[in-house]
Amino acid sequence: MKIKHLMVALAATLSCLGAQAASSINLGNYQVTATYGLGILGNTSTGVSGLEASAVTYARDRGTLFVVGDEGTGVVEVSLTGQTLGTMAFNWAGTGSSNHDTEGLTYLGNGVLVVSEERLYDAYRFSYSANGTANLASSGVSISNATVGNNGLEGLSYDPRNGSFVTVKQDAPEDIRSGTLSFGNNLGGVANTSTLFNPTLMGLSTLSDVQTLSPIDALAGTAAADNLLVLSLGSRKLVEVNRQGQVLSTFDLSNVLPHNGIEGVTVDEKGTIYLVAEQIQDGFGPANPQSQLIVLSAMAAVPEPESCVIALMGLGLLGFLSRRQKR
Repeated sequence: MKIKHLMVALAATLSCLGAQAASSINLGNYQVTATYGLGILGNTSTGVSGLEASAVTYARDRGTLFVVGDEGTGVVEVSLTGQTLGTMAFNWAGTGSSNHDTEGLTYLGNGVLVVSEERLYDAYRFSYSANGTANLASSGVSISNATVGNNGLEGLSYDPRNGSFVTVKQDAPEDIRSGTLSFGNNLGGVANTSTLFNPTLMGLSTLSDVQTLSPIDALAGTAAADNLLVLSLGSRKLVEVNRQGQVLSTFDLSNVLPHNGIEGVTVDEKGTIYLVAEQIQDGFGPANPQSQLIVLSAMAAVPEPESCVIALMGLGLLGFLSRRQKR
């Protein structure tokens, strides 16, 4: 019996050692486990429509998601099953934006979010308050002064390890950048970012969003914590890539809500991936005015660091008992 226990502990320990040496989350290990319709909020008091979902971010300290639509009227907080929990409107006065094209969203913690405007290549920081209004011009930064039109800033993601950001530009040309952003009144912040690698290495026709993998607890201290998820609407793919541009794993989205444009990605501390897609508007699918929340789950979970410690302790204890029994 003790040999059986020893083998179980050994297997758990080897699994933990493999997790500690992980260099990839392996998107091939993922599958779609749920889809949920997002609320249609067109006539709320805040004016937030939440209809054409273009970006999503996970709020760990709230256990919820935040979503924006590319109509730029505001932000919506939803549960992990897509139920609307609250909304906050955007006031664009003083930003210089005429399109209000919100395509990127990321969560910093303590209710603080950063939303991006695609055509101006600007980002704005604000604190969420249900039923309130965020005055975006009061805390912003211009990441680029280039004229990008509708091919600009499609996504951004916060790295909690060092407070940096990663951004992606859609195309013409594609770009993926990393660095620091500070925020100031009337876009008085400073952007210090640089291109990570040549984005054509990923083989994607467009870049639609980006998500850092460092928030996943099981990846702490591994090479995989430095990797990125990059979403492509044009190629209908989600890829995991390292910061040298090497694609490590891929998830094919061709058959996932094929009539919906999937534009946003985020991840929680357990490694569950959440995507958002606009409502059906390609003229081929059945009429459905709801944007969609898609959940991707790993079929084999990576062991948590705490379970690895317990397994190692158990192996040591069994070894001690075995030696004692022999004596």
